[in-house]
Amino acid sequence: MADRQKPEDGQFRKDLKLIWQLARNDFKTKYAGSYLGIIWAFIQPVVTILVYWFVFSTVRSGAERQVPFVLWLIAGLIPWFFFSDSLSSGANSLVEYSYLVKKVVFRIEILPAVKLVSALFVHLFFVAVLVFLYTVMGFFPGPSVLQVFYYTLCMFVLVLNVSRLTCSVVVFFRDLSQVISIFLQVGIWLTPIMWNFADLHISGVLRTIFTLNPMYYVVEGYRDAMITGVWFWQKPGLTAWFWLLCAAAALLGRAVFSRLRVHFADVL
Repeated sequence: MADRQKPEDGQFRKDLKLIWQLARNDFKTKYAGSYLGIIWAFIQPVVTILVYWFVFSTVRSGAERQVPFVLWLIAGLIPWFFFSDSLSSGANSLVEYSYLVKKVVFRIEILPAVKLVSALFVHLFFVAVLVFLYTVMGFFPGPSVLQVFYYTLCMFVLVLNVSRLTCSVVVFFRDLSQVISIFLQVGIWLTPIMWNFADLHISGVLRTIFTLNPMYYVVEGYRDAMITGVWFWQKPGLTAWFWLLCAAAALLGRAVFSRLRVHFADVL
């Protein structure tokens, strides 16, 4: 049994090493040629946070929260930044790496993961900033902060499975990239990030519909980790629903990818 597993283990290690190398190169080359280089990867999220903070804390007032509004806001925005960036780039991974797709011996299944790991570099930096801000402002969350890594894993698994589906379709239908961009513009407002249910007095069936959004589970999870201290196993229903969606996305993504992959090289 052990001998039969060795080739698979070896291939898995090779895939991880290749994903790491390609992700590092992707991260470095994304901003190559600009004066500020990779600093741009951090400037845009910071500016976005400052704009939303001004609009939603100065122009209007919302329900009372356990922490200052800016801390509550960034706890929701930081996971959304990763979700948005990785979903967009993952959908275009086969098109962007078309020269690798045409190589017969290359395992193209890893390309969406390359984009996700590249986006993960920026995300982990902002997670560190998030914890730092909570600490210096006197709201260090305690042991529950470790859940941030769990919810990051949740996002990674979700986007990886969805990207396997979308990158397969984008090869044949390039307009899907624009559809995803529009979806993300709308999705940030459908996910309670700048607002919560108490702000708009949403309850009943409508509230249930909002909670079916898998990113609701992640965003609220980050806030649970940083603010309320609620652990993910204390929400068994939402946890089960989220992983059920991930499993469905994995099955559908794998089926579509396997069905279409024989035509990738011809189209690209």
